[in-house]
Amino acid sequence: MTDETYKKFFSDDVGSFFRSPVRDIFKKVDLNAIFSFAGGYPPADAFPMEEIRQITGEVIDKYGAKCFQYGATQGVTELRQAIADRYSENIERVQITSSSQQGIDVCTRILVNPGDVVLTSNPSYLGALQSFSSYRADIVGVSHSNVLHTYEQSWRLAIEQCLKKQKHIKFLYMIPDFQNPSGETLTLEERKLLVNLAREYDFLIIEDSPYRELRYEGEAVPTMYSLAPDRVLHLGSFSKIFAPGFRLGWILGAPELLDKIYVCKQSLDLCPPIMDQYIAAEFMASGRIDRNIERNISLYRHKRDILLGLLKQYMPEEVIWTHPEGGLFLYLTLPEGFDSVAFYDKALTAGVAYVAGSFFRTDKQGKNTMRLNFSFMKEERMEPGIKLLSTLIKEQLNA
Repeated sequence: MTDETYKKFFSDDVGSFFRSPVRDIFKKVDLNAIFSFAGGYPPADAFPMEEIRQITGEVIDKYGAKCFQYGATQGVTELRQAIADRYSENIERVQITSSSQQGIDVCTRILVNPGDVVLTSNPSYLGALQSFSSYRADIVGVSHSNVLHTYEQSWRLAIEQCLKKQKHIKFLYMIPDFQNPSGETLTLEERKLLVNLAREYDFLIIEDSPYRELRYEGEAVPTMYSLAPDRVLHLGSFSKIFAPGFRLGWILGAPELLDKIYVCKQSLDLCPPIMDQYIAAEFMASGRIDRNIERNISLYRHKRDILLGLLKQYMPEEVIWTHPEGGLFLYLTLPEGFDSVAFYDKALTAGVAYVAGSFFRTDKQGKNTMRLNFSFMKEERMEPGIKLLSTLIKEQLNA
C-alpha cells in the first residue's frame, strides 16, 4: 500500500497539515543522548513529585470514584473556581481545555473559515501556525524589526493590505510574554496598540500565555485580556508551571465566546481529564503551585544566565541573541547567508540540536536564525553543548 492508495479518502483539510520539525526531532533521537537545545521541555527536577504523590492520595480520599468518571465539558467546578480566584475572574469566564494547544485549536475552529485572515507576529509559535493552517486560514505574519516602519505602521500596513484584498480578519494571535521562539516581551504600549487596532478594525485577539508566570527579571506587564476582556481570549497552561503530562490548560473570555467553545469541545473530547483536574485544583487552591513556580523560576533563571554567559564566551562575535526576561527560549541571529535549516543535519550528526528559526515564520524567511531552549538540559551539559554548537558555527562561517 502507498499514500496514493488512500489519497482519495482524505479530506481537503489534510493538504493543509504540515509536520512539526520539533516533534520530528524527538521522534528521531533520544534527547538525553545528545546536547538538545531544541524542545521546550521542563527538566525532570522541575516536577514536584512528592507533592503530586501526596495530592493524588488526598484527591482520591476526597472525591473517590468521582475522580474516574466523566465530567463537565467546561471543566470541574473546583478547578474553574481555583483559576477564577487566582486571576480575580468570574467562574463563568473560565473554560478548561485538554492542553493549551487545544485552546489554540478550538478557538481557531470556532472562529475561522477557509480563507479568513489570522494575524500573528513573525516569528510565531509553530504549534499555532500548524493549527491555523489546518483550518485553511490565511496566515499573515508581521515582522517587528522592520527598519522602514514603526511598530504601529507595520501592523496597520498588514491590516490595510488584507482589507484591500477584501479579506476577513478574524483574530490576532500573540504570545506577549517571553514569546516562543524569540523570548521577547511586548511593552504595555505595544499591547495597548494591538488592543486599539482590534477595536478599530473589529477583530479578536487570542492571547497565549503559557510562560507568563515564569518571569526572572523586570516588572510584570498587564495582560491584553485585562485591557479588553470582551475582545481577548486569554489562554493559560499548567504545562510550564506544574507538569505537561497532565495536559491541562484554560481559557478566560466572554461567556458568549466560551459557550461556542463549550459546544465545540463536546465533539472533541467530551471533557478534560477528570483526575488531572482535581489534582491541579488542589495544587492551585492550596498555594502549593506558588511554591513550585518559585522553585522553577530559581532553576530556570540560573540556567538562562548560564546559557547567556556561555553564548558570550563561545559564540562568534557576528552572532547576536535575545535576552529573555522569562520563559524558556532565546533566539540567535547569525550573519546573512547562514542557512540554519541546511546546517541542522551537520549539527545533529555531531550531537547537538536546535530548532531553525525559519520554521516559526509565515514567510519562511529568517534562515539565519535559530531557537535555543535552556530549561531541559542538565546544567553540567550546557557548556560542552554550546561549545560544540559554537565550534560548528565557526567552521561553517569560515568555510
